[in-house]
Amino acid sequence: MNEKMNVLFIMTDQHRADHMSCAGNPVVKTPNLDRLAKEGIRFTNAFCANPMCMPNRSSIFTGVYPNVHGCRSNGINLPDTVETFVEAMRKSGYITHNVGKMHFQFYIPPFKRKTKSAEMIGYWMHKETSKKAKENFPKPYYGFEDSEITLGHGDLCGGHYLDWLEELRPGATKWMRKRLSLKFFDQVYYESDMAVEHYPTTYCQERTINFLEKHSKGEFGDKPFFLCCSIPDPHHPVCPPGEYKDMYKTDEISLPSTFSDIKNIYNHKFLGPLIKNPLFRGAMLRESDEDEVKEFIRLTYGSISLFDHAIGKILASLEKLGYAENTIVIYTSDHGDLMGDHGMIYKGPSPFNGVLNVPLIMRVPGITKPGSVSNSLVSSIDFAKTILNLTKIRTRLHPPFIQGVDLTPVLKDYEAKVRDCAFVEEDEEFGTITVRLRHLITETHKITVYAGLEDTGDIYDRVNDPDELNNLWDKDRDLKERLVTKILHENLKAQTKIPKRQASS
Repeated sequence: MNEKMNVLFIMTDQHRADHMSCAGNPVVKTPNLDRLAKEGIRFTNAFCANPMCMPNRSSIFTGVYPNVHGCRSNGINLPDTVETFVEAMRKSGYITHNVGKMHFQFYIPPFKRKTKSAEMIGYWMHKETSKKAKENFPKPYYGFEDSEITLGHGDLCGGHYLDWLEELRPGATKWMRKRLSLKFFDQVYYESDMAVEHYPTTYCQERTINFLEKHSKGEFGDKPFFLCCSIPDPHHPVCPPGEYKDMYKTDEISLPSTFSDIKNIYNHKFLGPLIKNPLFRGAMLRESDEDEVKEFIRLTYGSISLFDHAIGKILASLEKLGYAENTIVIYTSDHGDLMGDHGMIYKGPSPFNGVLNVPLIMRVPGITKPGSVSNSLVSSIDFAKTILNLTKIRTRLHPPFIQGVDLTPVLKDYEAKVRDCAFVEEDEEFGTITVRLRHLITETHKITVYAGLEDTGDIYDRVNDPDELNNLWDKDRDLKERLVTKILHENLKAQTKIPKRQASS
């Protein structure tokens, strides 16, 4: 077996950090993530660099903030001139492979026809262009030598997944095409008639295991692997299939303790207008009611248990094939969901923990102490440097502008600290409306500032007010001054240094 460590990077979409039983959730069952946590280290203070899919996925794979890689919000393709850490691994002799959701380029139609995306759902599903979409899909794609992609959410997915589904369920392609519309994504949840064995999560499970089996047979020579399994659940609209749709009962579900705080949100200078006139009702921050929130949580738990089962199958295959002792396993998500916190659902521009805090579990053979739980601050931009250093990729091959830090000291000692804060960028643009927020999380506090609202902000005491109900912005002047100064300097450090200077004058 190759001496270099392999990497299995498992990611889900819109999974909250507290929606795991190992994180203290009393209802949802995640036995396989719990086992992974017992064998490795779980982080309680991991935060996204941006709380939206495209920009944070881009930050995970580049190790830089959105203003640096250029994908500032959904709907902006990650420039192909920006190098990912996966490309550095590919250049170093790794076989790099992705299964599932990538979302480095936009899904839904562009504003102008000339703007292209290799991941546009309609392009892959349309009868006249689907063949071209497959034939013209770039290789390598942001460092991935090969990709088996899903495009979409719930049981409405295109990409390579659709070819796999068509073999199992003839006529599936036609069925998908009929259902594809923007109205589909306006749903919070719905009932799926798809069998578990046909669902996108099962596709991700099977194709990931298929890669491991092919690798174990020597089909990639003696190359070590970087394998990404990116499951598109539990992102809304939620529709767990089969037995998973009724796995949890409504009477098991409790509303978040902050659910009734929506009355205060109405008076918030930034959030109030957004709640009255949501930016993008089908996908972004909006008010909800008790019945909708409970059903959303109930079905989300079903989706989580399904992908937990899939992760268990993948980890069992890793062990069966003899890779467990030579493979770094990482589990995370791109961002969370408010899921009823403060009376709201979805992601979107808000200061609250449910969206910003992400699950993170790492198992690194020979380094992590089994069963560790670390409260150290972590950012999504830290994966790049950490993985490159753990796999001993030569520094000269590292992307030159990585801003993240190496988490290895924390992997060795869960009490170690490698950063004193986590900085989060967030930009949204819808027609004439532009929104810009910046968040800073320290060990004790969190501050959010809003462009255009100099007299408005949010400061929460993370130790004494974990529910984030007591905004200290106008209540503690000294604290505000310290945190405003801190976020200013972190924002300065985060700004791009691209392009490089080319001459002395």
